[in-house]
Amino acid sequence: MARIVVLGAGGRLGAALAREYAADHDVLAWGRKEADLSDPERVAAQVREAKPDIVINCAAMTNVDECETERDKARVINADAAGAMARACEDVGAKMIHISTDYVFSGEKTEPYAEDDQAEPVSWYGETKLAGEDAVLAGGTRHAVVRVSWVFGPDRDSFVDKALQTAMRGEPVKAVADKWSSPAYTLDIAEALRGLMGSDAAGGIYHVCNAGTCTWRDWGAEAIRVAEVAGLMPTGTKVEPLCLSDIKAMVARRPLHSAMTCQRIEKLIGKPIRSWQEAVADYVGARYAKGGPETL
Repeated sequence: MARIVVLGAGGRLGAALAREYAADHDVLAWGRKEADLSDPERVAAQVREAKPDIVINCAAMTNVDECETERDKARVINADAAGAMARACEDVGAKMIHISTDYVFSGEKTEPYAEDDQAEPVSWYGETKLAGEDAVLAGGTRHAVVRVSWVFGPDRDSFVDKALQTAMRGEPVKAVADKWSSPAYTLDIAEALRGLMGSDAAGGIYHVCNAGTCTWRDWGAEAIRVAEVAGLMPTGTKVEPLCLSDIKAMVARRPLHSAMTCQRIEKLIGKPIRSWQEAVADYVGARYAKGGPETL
């Protein structure tokens, strides 16, 4: 039984990891109140005091537009704190698994990005997350950076939930149709990350997301289709396309093509990660068909 510290335990991914690993590990779930990444040295001291075997950092400043306007804060949380924790982990012999993002890529490549493709962020959020990756990898040879994208799961609503809930209320659903990536189901991420917990698992960069590429429109339409087949709503709902440029409130640039391949983690765990369509079907069935939120 390993002692695992999960930072960002109040978020969508952190909550899922803390819950899934608590069954067979000693898990310390740290949310924002327990660990404030705006004070990197304090968080590093907490890591040293806890003496964990593994630290999984899901905490970050993830509001892409806010990062553009609060640059110093974003760098402290996304880069400086990550580096401080990595050094603290090295001091106590712990392995760090640091969650990063597909936004480290420019989005100019139309094929899915591999782990060794050049990272060229187009936003300050992406810049700070890339700096965090570099700091973690410099902090210890066993540390791992895990890039995820379009994370969804039962612990906090995501785009796919908003699309479903809008459709079930009979309201029009609109979604961006000119931006592509790979959804990542939190339960599939949790399963894949177990492969990185072993003492013989190499450090470095890994991608973890469900297989395949889609737009937000495709993603929402598939979730709605699954819900219709399950009898959770009337059939015939269409998802109207939007262009990314239609979202006037966006300040920062977003990569248009940021889908990723997952060869390194799949080789480590000895099997492919299932498709995003399978993950969506599993999620809709588990969360909505079996009771679901009261709003539905």
